[in-house]
Amino acid sequence: MKIALTQLSTKDLATLAQRILSNAQSGKYPVIDNHPLVGALAFSYTEYDKVYTKQVYSGKGEDVATADHERDTAYANLKSFLNGYRKLPSAANYQVAEDLYGVFKTFGLNLDRLSYSSQSAQMKKLIEELETAENKQKITLLSLDAAFAEMKAKQDAFEIIFAEQAGANADLRQMTSASAIRKDLEKTLKTYMNLLTAMKSVPGWELLYSDTNELVKAAKNSSLTREGGDNIAKG
Repeated sequence: MKIALTQLSTKDLATLAQRILSNAQSGKYPVIDNHPLVGALAFSYTEYDKVYTKQVYSGKGEDVATADHERDTAYANLKSFLNGYRKLPSAANYQVAEDLYGVFKTFGLNLDRLSYSSQSAQMKKLIEELETAENKQKITLLSLDAAFAEMKAKQDAFEIIFAEQAGANADLRQMTSASAIRKDLEKTLKTYMNLLTAMKSVPGWELLYSDTNELVKAAKNSSLTREGGDNIAKG
């Protein structure tokens, strides 16, 4: 029962471990029932299964970028409206537009070009100022309640997804490294296979050894087939 576990792909190692574990826990082999090595293998496989498909990052980057784009658009639309309206002295309440545009100026007219964190900090201050009683009345005079509500909602939505990304990335960083977990699984699998090899001539162990050996052969053949396909593609 020989196989270079270190040369198996991430997926093939997971598949082999899962098949060997399922076979050991099938109840067909009394000699291995409740064996502590099976428990150790189950633990190692469970830990490996948690992380072997994980990406380095949370995968939420695209969602964060989309949420940021949406808040940028809502911010830019409101700012552009005020900028245009204040330039029309003949329009009713144009001075109100000038006043509100001045609030945007106070916190920066290029918030949508700042980093995520810097923009969030300034957007919070901008929204707080626009929510004062005086400015809310001005927003209503220009019928901009819906536009302001949308900008605020997009800012809140961004904060939620950004916090989720930060939390997910922190969780990933706290996990034991995938390479360390893989080595532990390889070691446990090797110990288990060595046990079966040593006991293969003892009554009750023959079938377990034979069936497990077939699983190992299948994993080895799968790995060789994949390597052959890779070589053809590269050639």
